[in-house]
Amino acid sequence: MKRNPVNSFLTAALTLTLLVAAPADAQTVERGGTLQLAVDQSPVGLDPHIATAFSTFVVTGQIYEGLLDIDPALKIRPLLASKYTKSADGLKYVFTLRSGVKFHNGDALSAQDVVFSMDRVKDPKTASPLASRLSSVGDIKATGPLEVTFVLSKPFAPFLSEVATISIVDKKYVEGGGNLQRSAVGTGPFAFKQWVPDTFIELSRNASYWGKGQPYLDALKFNIVPDASTRQIGLQSGTYQFLPNIDASVAATLKGAPGVQLLKSQDLAYSLMGVNVTRKPFNDPRVREALNYAINRPELVQGVYFGDAVPAGPLPPVLKSYATPTENFACYTNNAAKARELLKQAGYPNGVDFSILTFSTVKTVSDSAQVLQAQLAKAGFRAKVDVQEFGSFVQNWRNSNFDAFVSLNGGSVDPDGHLYRGLISGGSTNVFKYADPAVDKLLEEGRSATSNGSRVRTYAQLQKSLACRGPIQFLAYGTLFSAARANVKGFAPNPTRSLSSLKTTWLDR
Repeated sequence: MKRNPVNSFLTAALTLTLLVAAPADAQTVERGGTLQLAVDQSPVGLDPHIATAFSTFVVTGQIYEGLLDIDPALKIRPLLASKYTKSADGLKYVFTLRSGVKFHNGDALSAQDVVFSMDRVKDPKTASPLASRLSSVGDIKATGPLEVTFVLSKPFAPFLSEVATISIVDKKYVEGGGNLQRSAVGTGPFAFKQWVPDTFIELSRNASYWGKGQPYLDALKFNIVPDASTRQIGLQSGTYQFLPNIDASVAATLKGAPGVQLLKSQDLAYSLMGVNVTRKPFNDPRVREALNYAINRPELVQGVYFGDAVPAGPLPPVLKSYATPTENFACYTNNAAKARELLKQAGYPNGVDFSILTFSTVKTVSDSAQVLQAQLAKAGFRAKVDVQEFGSFVQNWRNSNFDAFVSLNGGSVDPDGHLYRGLISGGSTNVFKYADPAVDKLLEEGRSATSNGSRVRTYAQLQKSLACRGPIQFLAYGTLFSAARANVKGFAPNPTRSLSSLKTTWLDR
């Protein structure tokens, strides 16, 4: 891939029509059956407009759909929209919705539902982490029963990839008092059936799904199994048939296991340590730079990911036209002496004490926190690892109630999606409380630039500014593994971690 796929797509034809492809070997598809999935944690609510956790997205991604979709090759495709047009100046997008689409409760999809969904995301009362993705949209109107027009206040290069992440909800259901955190009404291939907290969530086949003949399965059952070894043993025994987005340690154990297949792609998501720059000592950029010198990323890649990862910079290597190689960042050379010298310059000759907030249900996360604790100690950082229940972690993360945290961040097919909302001053996921006018200027330039060359130059500057002294210590981009029984067919892994291809998944019985 020589060019960013989003930009390549944007310069292609401006009107697109979706063709739903049948599986290559359609005659052999067996319909029916329940796919038993095992996931590490229960969703923190089901509202797709306020969710931040992967544990929610793996479920809601089957229930809800957006105007567009991002396929496993990172190409943007129409989904609920059958086509769209873009004006010559790049400021107006007109989406035509496919006809005959219904929500799971029987309500017909209309342009009003799209406008309502976008306005709900933009509304400060919703407190949606997706809000910044629509910050360049000045006006959204229903210009026909199945037509929606977006008018941008300024050019916004990643508009299509950002819109693709926003689920369309049923206006009538929500305004009628429907609680999207506890229930869900979408247009997707599977409909919400029941949720037994901390036990399982079951989805049933949407018999009225617009995708002809899809889905093939009767149901999906997401079994909540926090212990990785229990999930692994359950897959090998046949109790579970699918483990989505598994840790590298589990993948290493399952390689070559009888009756098990490993599916993989390059992950857009990354592990990180983030710091609260309003708390000492992390208000000093020299201390943040010292953290980077203290981290040994190659060691972490081997110890935590068993080598199935690469050291992480601000942008993922899969975005080849944008990502700066990590060897270009001086602070990525592990150097405890340099870290101690920077701490001394910042006024901490005797080192610093702080706490790392994390959670235990994703092994690469908790293992990374432990490895970092040992690495940082060599440079004078005395870290206490605070392992919390996932719901508590999310709440403290949202409220910036931490010195530092170790977690995972989702990726994007456009650099703006990786950086903007978490690093722009006042951004919807800027839990770091980070504010830098020079970085803000570059972030705005990156999203509004009209040429690919200028965007490449802007993001090169941003990566240089953020890699060493930003609020994020980028750790690793792992290989994304899912594990399945050998009779699970038709699933295609996606670098975005989307499980959208479950609608074409079937069981060979």
